[in-house]
Amino acid sequence: MIFDGGCNFCALWIRRWQHATGDSVDYLPFQDPRVAAQFPELPRGRCEAAVQLIEPEGDVYTGAEAVFRALAHRSQEHWLLDGYYYLPGFGRASEWGYRLVARHRSFFALLTRMGWGRHTGTPTHLLVRQVFLRLLGIIYLVAFLSLGTQITGLVGSDGIFPVRSTLAMFRLQMNSERVGLDRYHLLPTLCWFDASDRFLRFQCAAGTALALLVVAGLAPASCLFLLWIVYLSLCTVGRDFLGFPWDHLLLQTGFLAIFLAPLQLLPRSSRAGAPSRVALWLLRWLLFQVMFESACMKLVNGGPPWRQFAALTSSFETQPLPTWVAWHMLQLPAWAQKASASLLFGIELLVPFLIFAPRRPRQFACLALVCQQALIALTGNYGFLNFLTIALCLLLLDDDAIRALLPGQLRSLPALNARAPAPGPRRWPPQITLPLACICIAISVMHLGALSRIPIPWPKPIFSLYEWVSPLRTFNSYAWHPAMPPSRPEVVIEGSDDGVAWLEYVFKYKPGDVNRRPAFVAPLQPRLDWQMGLAGLVDYRRNPWIGNFCLRLMQGSPGVLALLERNPFPDAPPRYLRAVLYEYHFTDPGTRRKTGAWWRRERKGDYLPPTALHGGSTMVRPGL
Repeated sequence: MIFDGGCNFCALWIRRWQHATGDSVDYLPFQDPRVAAQFPELPRGRCEAAVQLIEPEGDVYTGAEAVFRALAHRSQEHWLLDGYYYLPGFGRASEWGYRLVARHRSFFALLTRMGWGRHTGTPTHLLVRQVFLRLLGIIYLVAFLSLGTQITGLVGSDGIFPVRSTLAMFRLQMNSERVGLDRYHLLPTLCWFDASDRFLRFQCAAGTALALLVVAGLAPASCLFLLWIVYLSLCTVGRDFLGFPWDHLLLQTGFLAIFLAPLQLLPRSSRAGAPSRVALWLLRWLLFQVMFESACMKLVNGGPPWRQFAALTSSFETQPLPTWVAWHMLQLPAWAQKASASLLFGIELLVPFLIFAPRRPRQFACLALVCQQALIALTGNYGFLNFLTIALCLLLLDDDAIRALLPGQLRSLPALNARAPAPGPRRWPPQITLPLACICIAISVMHLGALSRIPIPWPKPIFSLYEWVSPLRTFNSYAWHPAMPPSRPEVVIEGSDDGVAWLEYVFKYKPGDVNRRPAFVAPLQPRLDWQMGLAGLVDYRRNPWIGNFCLRLMQGSPGVLALLERNPFPDAPPRYLRAVLYEYHFTDPGTRRKTGAWWRRERKGDYLPPTALHGGSTMVRPGL
């Protein structure tokens, strides 16, 4: 390839192409005397106007065609040449773009510096993949360890929503005692084979072991596939307690990570093939979807508080499980909270588009999104959501950027400097990843269309595809409910032996005692506490789980009682139970200095009227 050696813009891109093509293409500036001697048929003016590619057979190509033919010597870049020859309009547009850049080289050289800096090599993502997969393994580990301590109380045989009842209800809805093979698709859970408490605990233990294997780098693709199956199984029967946004995000991230993982058994990074570019960009697209849909939902359905940048004023105290940092944030002046909301919208609406930008803007997007997630994690307990989102943000970097973040002693380790991918097919073939990409993008575009409230006549096959994949909980919308209530209604459960003296059940993390400081619990997820933080927003008849929860308390279920911090009736369950509705607010600094209280509360009335146990399995109002 002959290029203009006196052009800084040309020299920068030539160095980049040299990394891509290796020894397959020789590069010479037209100022080199050898060019005039060996290729007298190439006039100087032609070489000044555009690069020239001379094939071994003597054929000469110029401009965009020359670039694409040179890059095609690297198999991963052959799609550009195919598009040039076979995609209508692509070749003509490429040549027009090439001429535009050639006439304004100084300007585009500046853009190149801004987009890529001095990094001219082809970016690699071997180290990025290692870091991401191990972080994902740690998140799976935390999710299963946290769930393992709660699973029997939530969905065990004596839990709030027993698995056997869920399966029986599904059969009833299907109008059949024996549902055929469709049940494994419509209700995908391993509990069809065994719905016992022992098997529930076994699934959590198996997930823990598989997560440790992923952290160790052993058979990552196979382990991630099994992790996805086990977590899907538990989410399916977990009903209200395993249907949070972070559960859906973990399922989708874990599923896409299967196709990013190397197809190997042992953790030998030097022999691992390069990550699938399709899988890498699908995970980046997922990050874009999470951030952008969340911002759009706030603007479209969040009401005036979000559109007036005032929602954070109430969100610090109305989120289900705030931390003590949220108390301090609420004390900030209104202008500071509005500025924070404006910054939040700027990050969620604009920064995600930098995901598709060149290297430097993508690094800025990573930094901005990581800082945003860290601030959210400081003010509220959202399980492993913020940590999983940060792991996705790291996929915006390349190996050189990851090495730059490490201490100098670590950068020289051989395991961190594997640059060349191993030869041979050690990654998922495009025959699998490309159809997956089409499915993901089609469904996410449908979600964005629904969010915009614009009636779009989608083709019937897309609707059929959406209905088929919906039970898998893996291709999701992330337009979470952003409405901020003006106050915090909190449900307090109380029991009594005589109907006169009532004692309060104490939860581990949700607000109760006004003097107890809000705690940090993330990335662990106390699922009952989180649901209790939302219960007061709707009538108890729209929360069927809370009736089951009270029933288990009156039955003295050990698994359910283990979800609490303190049971005020350790010897025997109470005769009566009720739920009282309070309105909670953070105190001001003066009140906290005087009383030590973090909260103040005001009773609003009964949420669930006083009830008694009848026949050992039914609650009735005793007419107290």
